[in-house]
Amino acid sequence: WKHGGIVGVFGYGGGVIGRYCDQPQMFPGVAHFHTMRVNQPAGKFYTTEYLKQLFDIWDMRGSGITNMHGSTGDIILLGTTTPQLEEIFFELTHNMNQDLGGSGSNLRTPSDCVGQARCEWACYDTQALCHHLTVEYQDELHRPAFPYKFKFKFDGCPNCCVASIARADMSYIGTWRDDTPVDQEAVQAYIGGELPPNGGAHSGRDWGPFDIQKEAIDLCPTKCMWMEDNKLMIDNRECNRCMHCINVMPRALRIGEDRGLSILVGAKAPILDGAQMGSMLVPFVKAEEPYDEIKEIIEGIWDWWMEEGKNRERLGELMKRQGFQKLLEATGLKPDPRMVSEPRSNPYIFWKEEEVEGGLDA
Repeated sequence: WKHGGIVGVFGYGGGVIGRYCDQPQMFPGVAHFHTMRVNQPAGKFYTTEYLKQLFDIWDMRGSGITNMHGSTGDIILLGTTTPQLEEIFFELTHNMNQDLGGSGSNLRTPSDCVGQARCEWACYDTQALCHHLTVEYQDELHRPAFPYKFKFKFDGCPNCCVASIARADMSYIGTWRDDTPVDQEAVQAYIGGELPPNGGAHSGRDWGPFDIQKEAIDLCPTKCMWMEDNKLMIDNRECNRCMHCINVMPRALRIGEDRGLSILVGAKAPILDGAQMGSMLVPFVKAEEPYDEIKEIIEGIWDWWMEEGKNRERLGELMKRQGFQKLLEATGLKPDPRMVSEPRSNPYIFWKEEEVEGGLDA
């Protein structure tokens, strides 16, 4: 296969991935087999009418093969010929009010979990933020101008149903900053076996009686929970809101009321430098329209990455190469202990002259 940005639709640099067979005489049926990425609706909600319309177009003008959904999130339409690209694009945009997604060195199609539409754990409206940023950054989505791909993913809570912490250059993960509410009566109901742990998800076999010490307290990553006078206690200053205990005892523990999101940056699958998880950049921000605080951070990062990033270098690789301090300078954020992922291994600290009172000579 000859692969990549060989063909496209007029005015767009992304959305179509060219596929040409290098032996068209032997395989004329797949001499062209281009892929089109179509921007999925927020939360992946569809009407039957919409799906019928989409597949009618694809049956007529493409192979009829689809992928619902690619790892980025898009509706993937697999296999069409060059003359059909503009025809499909016209049908999608004019008759279905539907846009193409991202491909190439651009903002990829933002992807979100189902959020507050169906989930009681969602700490912010993932669909609203996903839609807002998709519309706001249309130009970055369709006209590649970045060193390489850039992904937004929106998780309503730390359960991370779209795996943003592992796969997104910029992850938006719902969290709360007040105390985790505890229903002590429900805690006793779990201990007494009246309520099934994990919402009944592990009821396929007999695991024995529920052991709160072994199944919840000992598995807390920050060891912030303990039993005292037959009550479940939580040191909320130490809690990192991972939600393990909530998943185990959803009737006894809930998300807090002061809700927002954390922004993590730099996650990716292996490309130049191996797989990386996201690093904490903003521990907490309210997710409220018009999202100016969030957009300010995005644009600061993009300016730095476009200026300093090498070809095919993801944000996480640039962060690793130039250091987290450079990222903080680009975003104007102050260092915060919650950003630290591991203790410093370099014993030397270097100061800039403007950071030292009286200058370096003093």
